[in-house]
Amino acid sequence: MNYHNKYFRPVSNTENGETSADTIFHYQQEGNILTSSYQGGQIQSGHLIGIVDEQGHIDMRYHQVNTHGELMTGICHSRPEIQSNGKIRLYETWQWTSGDQSQGESILEEI
Repeated sequence: MNYHNKYFRPVSNTENGETSADTIFHYQQEGNILTSSYQGGQIQSGHLIGIVDEQGHIDMRYHQVNTHGELMTGICHSRPEIQSNGKIRLYETWQWTSGDQSQGESILEEI
């Protein structure tokens, strides 16, 4: 699976997350290395870097500055699903490595 130059938007997130439908991710991929910049909603600026395996699963780390001016960091694992329209849906489990270090789940869809 290749995520190069694809855009994603969260369609659901647990309450302790900061991303929302107003957050847009722009994925870039070179080989098995994935990067993304993202912003919108509660996120002023964010970046992630990850490794994509043969099944399209992503193991990533992220950092972002929220609208309160706080630097937040975390880890995330994404599992892809190809929808009937050919677009990718990502099922994510994540954990903050800053703040309260709580865990959550989110779903992103390709736009």
